[in-house]
Amino acid sequence: MLVSIFNDVIGPVMRGPSSSHCAAALRIGRLGRDLMGGEIAEVLVEFDVHGSLPTTHDTQGSDMGLFGGLMGWEADDDRLPDSMRIIQEGGVKVRIETVDVRDEHPNTYRLTLKNARGAHFLKAISTGGGMMEVIEIDGVTVSLHGDAHVVLAWSDLATSALADALAPVVADTIRCQAVGAGSLAILADVRPIADAPLAAMLAKGQLRALRHLSPVLPVLSSRSSHVPFRTCAELLAVHAKAPAPLWKHAVAYEAARGGLTEAEVLAKMVALVRILRRSIAQGLAGTHYEDRVLGFQSGGFARELAAGRLLDAGSLNRGILYVTALMEVKSSMGVIIAMPTAGACAALPGIVIALAEDRKQTEEDVARAFLAAGLIGVFIATEWTFAAEVGGCQAEGGSAAAMAGAALVTLSGGDTPQACAAASMAMQSMIGLICDPIANRVEAPCLGKNVMAAANALSCANMALSGFDQVIPFDEVIATAKRVSAQMPRELRCTALGGLSITPTSLAIEQRLLAKRGCGTGGCGCG
Repeated sequence: MLVSIFNDVIGPVMRGPSSSHCAAALRIGRLGRDLMGGEIAEVLVEFDVHGSLPTTHDTQGSDMGLFGGLMGWEADDDRLPDSMRIIQEGGVKVRIETVDVRDEHPNTYRLTLKNARGAHFLKAISTGGGMMEVIEIDGVTVSLHGDAHVVLAWSDLATSALADALAPVVADTIRCQAVGAGSLAILADVRPIADAPLAAMLAKGQLRALRHLSPVLPVLSSRSSHVPFRTCAELLAVHAKAPAPLWKHAVAYEAARGGLTEAEVLAKMVALVRILRRSIAQGLAGTHYEDRVLGFQSGGFARELAAGRLLDAGSLNRGILYVTALMEVKSSMGVIIAMPTAGACAALPGIVIALAEDRKQTEEDVARAFLAAGLIGVFIATEWTFAAEVGGCQAEGGSAAAMAGAALVTLSGGDTPQACAAASMAMQSMIGLICDPIANRVEAPCLGKNVMAAANALSCANMALSGFDQVIPFDEVIATAKRVSAQMPRELRCTALGGLSITPTSLAIEQRLLAKRGCGTGGCGCG
């Protein structure tokens, strides 16, 4: 699947502590709901004991997102924190179990769903930043990303006969696979697939069952989807022939990828800028949430900054203020945007919006900077991941710093090579960063890492603008971070089993928060 700025990098608009847990799980749940025709009586959720989810699914929001998705909600629905209670009160029997199956991916969801008409098994992985892939349905290997309208059609016909029978059906792709004595056809298109021909086949007995799976991503895919480049080196080769600001290259990329116009791409990003400005204002006004480690800290920073009692760090101080406000909105279940993840949601928008305000720049200027950042994120997502469970915090905070560095160069009128150099230098200095959430919540040291990423980005942007040598090209930096992630022990990749997560203070805070929620007594719904 081709990476999209709006699918994979800047988005989704969501609530919850973690995009890998909350948003991805919600999208998996939405597809599971469609697989069951919208009717679910029982759900068994299984997590592999060797993965990341047995220790994090409750406190980092997998349950919240999954059950919200199974009820058909959006990722920014304000009911999400209560989704487990609501689905159970609706009569759905829920079980969550740990199994020893050695799934290849650490973020693997195994769902057994039942209703009065039967049962289906769905296996999916969360791949970072809210992205996911359904990899198995009822024992059949599939690859569904939620970026198209999909019809699953079961038949007793052989694959060749089923393919012939489906010839009159209009779809972008039709793939038939053998399933036991019969077949499963997977049809996909950017448009809803006409139901009448399929219903006629069902009536004739050529099909045994049909399921329509609706898209869960904002930018859809088809066979005609294409992109002008996939790596930073390829971008720079294009730029050498046709120089343009990085944001212009980003628009060209996303327009080709999603079949959009330049105006549509810019309008989508301006809408996201407005959401972020509202979220910053909400954070500065003060937030509260019982189940969190950190309280309202941005208010104290704003007070001391206004009184002139902080060290003079120029625009960086406003950036720290906005980063803190956004992180507090996230931890209070307010609306944020994964940029590129929820855990690293604040570094990029906080520092870019702060500097834009200091420079009296417009929403459109910020949107262009975010597009530049999005293209840097495309190169990371194409070759690697944003998932801390796979890459540690270098995949989240490191990516955010690289993206923000390029955004700030763009905001300042720098050119594409300078923006790429800033991204390279910013990510170089964060290689090896581990993910070790305190008390198993995505708050600390995440807040400090977001502030560090913002300061890093600002420094590297100025370094690039003044001609500093990046030394290592950005593509090689990405490859290095990927190689380092493979050398990291599981305990240091968002499992809460290492680093600061297992300090006595962290464990004591976690127990205090669990007791407040009633965990261990059944009060939280997790048994």
